[in-house]
Amino acid sequence: MKAVNGVTLTNSRPSSVLTPESLAFVCELERRFGARRRELLERRLAPKHFDFLPETASVRSGDWRISPVPECLLDRRVEITGPVEPKMIINALNSGANVFMADFEDSLAPAWENVVVGQEALFGAVRRTLTYTSPEGKPYKLNEKIAQLFVRPRGWHLDEAHVLVDGKPMSGALFDFGLFFFHNAKEQLARGVGPFFYLPKLESHLEARLWNDVFCFAQDQLGIKRGSIKATCLIETLPAAFEMDEILYELREHSAGLNCGRWDYMFSFIKSQPDLLLPDRAQLTMDKGFLRAYSQKLIQICHRRGAHAMGGMAAQIPIKDDPAANEAALARVRADKVREVTEGHDGTWVAHPALVALAKDVFDQHLKTPNQISRTRDDVVVTREDLLRVPEGSRTEEGLRHNVRVGVRYLESWLGGQGCVPLYNLMEDAATAEISRAQVWQLVRHGLLTPERLDQVMNEELQAFSGGHFSEARTLFRALSTAERFTPFLTLPAYQRLVTAES
Repeated sequence: MKAVNGVTLTNSRPSSVLTPESLAFVCELERRFGARRRELLERRLAPKHFDFLPETASVRSGDWRISPVPECLLDRRVEITGPVEPKMIINALNSGANVFMADFEDSLAPAWENVVVGQEALFGAVRRTLTYTSPEGKPYKLNEKIAQLFVRPRGWHLDEAHVLVDGKPMSGALFDFGLFFFHNAKEQLARGVGPFFYLPKLESHLEARLWNDVFCFAQDQLGIKRGSIKATCLIETLPAAFEMDEILYELREHSAGLNCGRWDYMFSFIKSQPDLLLPDRAQLTMDKGFLRAYSQKLIQICHRRGAHAMGGMAAQIPIKDDPAANEAALARVRADKVREVTEGHDGTWVAHPALVALAKDVFDQHLKTPNQISRTRDDVVVTREDLLRVPEGSRTEEGLRHNVRVGVRYLESWLGGQGCVPLYNLMEDAATAEISRAQVWQLVRHGLLTPERLDQVMNEELQAFSGGHFSEARTLFRALSTAERFTPFLTLPAYQRLVTAES
């Protein structure tokens, strides 16, 4: 491959998507926007007073709407998500869902092999040439009718250590977005769809503004009409919940709505409000406290602005060996989806193809139009205090033990290159592991759990697990859970270990 001035690949794996032209494109993105990204990450460290911004009051009170989305995005009632693995991509696109969100973020451990294979697989998916054969010889191919494809790049906080621009690791977000956009945007538009994205972990409208500027530049560079990109922002941080109007406004030409990223939102609440002790994760449901408030506020804001309001994830997976437990789990999923559609959500997320039909059935029963954006929910009144209200509940021994099991077992898989892990009948990703270690850290911080007691629980709960990356995962989980200062994301130290293991 011809060298690109200023770009160094630290891994020599050849790939058809790593062309000189595509690398020059992502390099230019980094040079133009990398410094602003780093400034915004520094801004995250400043002390925060969680409230609606006085300087953007005119945006919140203004009479404006986002640009219309293309017809192919009007009906998004069921969306499925998963990592950018060839088999997963095929199964998800074939699942019967309206949308598949191909994930470079929380459900993917960003080892270089995973990132590159993901880009190669999406290249084939866009062109309908993607196939896969299992080790047992079972073939997989795309159906004639498939879901609309969205791509979720990594968050602003993550680097891509394998691509150096002028000697420094570039933004993982810009790499994931840029490489996919360069290769596929024109092909998608020629096929009557478009380059559609999900944007994770935003903490302010300024971070949304940066994405919008990236979109404008990328479209101009490739001679694509501005507004062709459509992006849905995940509202999964507490700071972003106070700037939902502003985030939509910054992206109004490129917006495809907002999504309730419930798991990361719980994690962000703990991180942002460490003095407010939360109940066990299992008791944190979307019909209570700060979760209900932000969900209803999101619907109201989106519909006022002509945007889709997407509901949260059902992480359940089939319980094949216990029909009664499986029926009980499905009943909980159904109740949650009924709540979403009756409150006003235009669509919802599932983690497993087996849940697509259930979710679609619920939305079909209650939603006879492609969406319910016209339902403005003027009755919703959500205050600052509502967005900070902790629901009643308890902190139990079993909750602690479950957090330890999930946190360490997930980290072990992640360090081994697997970022989407079935554990205890749920599909866990980095967001749920973040909740686990954050809740343990919070107990230690408040003096309700000593490091010695944590060691005892870890020994008891993990004695059946050894080998692989368990020793490293245990060490990292304990360090994160007992640190004096909260580590912003567990994927930051874990990624360093992942990169070191690859070298």
